[in-house]
Order: sequence, then structure tokens, then C-alpha cells
Amino acid sequence: MMHETMVLLSDRPDMTKSTFHSNRVNSAIQASYMTSKQHERPSTGFNSEYDIRNAQEGFGTCGWILVALSYFLCLVTFPFSVCVTVKVVQEYERAVIMRLGRILSGGAKGPGLFFVLPCVDSIMKVDLRTVTFDVPPQEILTRDSVTVSVDAVVYFRIFNPIISVTNVENSRYSTQLLAATTLRNILGTKSLQEILCDRENISHSMQVHLDEGTDPWGVKVERV
Repeated sequence: MMHETMVLLSDRPDMTKSTFHSNRVNSAIQASYMTSKQHERPSTGFNSEYDIRNAQEGFGTCGWILVALSYFLCLVTFPFSVCVTVKVVQEYERAVIMRLGRILSGGAKGPGLFFVLPCVDSIMKVDLRTVTFDVPPQEILTRDSVTVSVDAVVYFRIFNPIISVTNVENSRYSTQLLAATTLRNILGTKSLQEILCDRENISHSMQVHLDEGTDPWGVKVERV
């Protein structure tokens, strides 16, 4: 019995060393994994400026052939091609130009004159001025079970033309729908007395919620 006890006691240091070595290996692997994860950019689900710059790679052989043919077509049809290839961008506008489906380097263009290749380039103009729209009257059930009809006016502008084109199909219409939903959600938590007496805070709360929701679309909500 004593001999068996001594054997077991003598085996414990080896087991401890083995366990310690295994823990060190696992810790090193975990640290390496976390380090690699830190260098990866988290995915937000939206096309940011980072995504767009990384997507601007070569067009490939076929792409460059199409671009060359487009230039050749412009030269052959000159000066008539000027009417199609030269675009004017106003002071309050920015142009997002895509070549073979990819945004050209340099981001949004404007203001001024810009050359657009036929067949391979597409141009979308974005108005940067402040725009207003009316939220249609919404039938809302307040916290104290009173039905009220409330409307609103929203002032917004586009601050990032690129993501307003790539992240949402129609930024104005999407903002209108979000404003109507936000109005119902916020007023649904208020009583009738709070709605009548606390309009400024309600407007500010709605503006903050809308601004957060439309930020990935390149839209800035200025006032509600």
C-alpha cells in the first residue's frame, strides 16, 4: 500500500508538467487566434468607403478591351460624341461614376465638367441640398389608450454620396418610411399629456433615432 502511494505521488509532478505545458500551448494558440482576429476588419453589412476602395481592382483583360473600344468609338464619332460623353455637375451636386459596375477612384466627382465613356460608364447625380418631406398623419394609440393622429416634417441631407447610392436603392423614400415607423414607435410609449406638453423633447428624440438609422445610408437628419 505504501509503495503504491509513493508511485502515485511520484507520478504527479510529471502529470503537472504535462498539464502546464498543454495549457501553455492552448494559451499560445488562443493568443495567436485573437491577434489574427484583431487585424480583420469587422463586417458591418454595409458598403463603406473601406469596402469600395478595396473593390477597385483591375478590370481584367476583357474589361480593358471594352474600355479601349469605348475610347475608339469616341474618337471615331468626334465631335458628335461630346454631347454624350461630357457631363456637367452643379455646385450643389456630386456625381458617382461607375465603370463596368465599379466606382471610379477618387470617390464622388464635382462640381464641374466630367468625361463619361459610352457603354461602359454610368453616372448618378446626388443632390447635397437639404430636403424636406411630410410624414403622413399616423393613427397612434398612446400609452393611456387614446387614439391620436400625428404628422411631422423632416429635414435631411445627403452627406456621403457614395454610400447613399450603394447602400440603399432610394434614400429619400427609405428615410420617409423610417420616419413614419419611428414616429409611431416613440409616440406609442407616451401618454396624451406628454405628447401635448413635451413636443420639443419628442422631436429631438425622433431626430436622434432617425439620424442613427439613416447614417449607414449617407443621410444626415437635421431636424424634425
